[in-house]
Amino acid sequence: MESQIKVLRQRKADLIKEARGTLERVRRESRDLTDEEKKRDEQIIARLDGLNDGIHREERQLEREIEIPRMPSEEKKFKSLGEQLQAVHKASVTNMKSIDSRLLQIQAVTGMSEGVPSDGGFLIQTNIASEILRKIHDTGVLSSRVRRIPFSGNSNGLRMPYVDETSRVDGSRWGGIQGFWIGEGIAPTKSKPKMGRLELELKKLVALVYMTEELMADAVALEAFVSTAMVEELTFKLDDAIYRGDGNAKPLGILSSDAPVSIAKEGGQAAKTIDYENLIKMWARLSITSKANAVWFINQDCDPQLDTLALPVGTGAIPARFVVDGPDGVRRIKGAPVIPIEFCETLGTKGDIMLADMSQYLMIEKGIQSVSSIHVKFEEGETAFRFTLRTDGQPAWQKPLTPYKGTNTVSPFVLLDSRT
Repeated sequence: MESQIKVLRQRKADLIKEARGTLERVRRESRDLTDEEKKRDEQIIARLDGLNDGIHREERQLEREIEIPRMPSEEKKFKSLGEQLQAVHKASVTNMKSIDSRLLQIQAVTGMSEGVPSDGGFLIQTNIASEILRKIHDTGVLSSRVRRIPFSGNSNGLRMPYVDETSRVDGSRWGGIQGFWIGEGIAPTKSKPKMGRLELELKKLVALVYMTEELMADAVALEAFVSTAMVEELTFKLDDAIYRGDGNAKPLGILSSDAPVSIAKEGGQAAKTIDYENLIKMWARLSITSKANAVWFINQDCDPQLDTLALPVGTGAIPARFVVDGPDGVRRIKGAPVIPIEFCETLGTKGDIMLADMSQYLMIEKGIQSVSSIHVKFEEGETAFRFTLRTDGQPAWQKPLTPYKGTNTVSPFVLLDSRT
């Protein structure tokens, strides 16, 4: 309301300034107003009357609204996740007859249908949902490193063009743009980029959590339990999908995509081993732009192999000095940190080691919602809460890239092939 009054007052000031400018110009030129100037002056007078009327009406309405006390539901928000879950539980028990007005307030702000259980539940209050997402982002080994893309709140997906570049040899850069050094009077050859379209559609990641009656009665304990159990499970499933998701009702994982380069085992290499040349070749096939952000993700079964990794020298060997254990307790290979994770395959299987720049993995997400049911384990006195995170992701690269010089393709994702 106040912003509308400001708009009207600014329009009034602009018209007054225009009229003053005309009168001053007439005085400087020692003449009377022209017919056109008189007509415009009359228009300004009429418009000012209308603006004064509008400002007066807006001010009276503002005074009326100030006199009306704000409803408690407009002032209050849920203080915690536990408090909101108790309200969601009550709404399901009473069949919406005595629903907490704060739940309806959240839906009024979002304009979505999650306020009706049959439509999917209740959105978690914005500030609480943001904190849950922050915990997921902070605790996820992979999800904390991906590139998140913002998109419209009314959209359920994202479609964006990308340059379909799989080679940087002459005539292939940017998918087909080529520059030329030419002599005078020689026209350059036409070229244009090849474009593709990347599509991300929101998928549903669901966690089902059972609560006892005793837990439901204690908002503090309820929040502590849910914040730990639900966040850990959603984080685990999200990281697993980023690594190996098949793209069917879940994100497309790196392992399942066409983006990675795969390094074959060495000739005569024994099963379930890691050779120093495996790692050297993996680093060589990492795209140049990804080297600063790269991380080695390994299955912990690989650790003993890295401990004994050596370079052959004559009839003997020396430790592989590109594998270093730093004073911070972090092992590094070629300067990039080594992080053991559960999601890598076991030793000897393709995907037991992945060298990756996770900023080249794209992800979208759209809040967390919850719905409650007392019927799932009624006899045990337990309430089931279903939490849904809507998200999707896939590698930004569709395929490895052939560099300007050389035939070995490169990628921000490099895997070590099977050694079975």
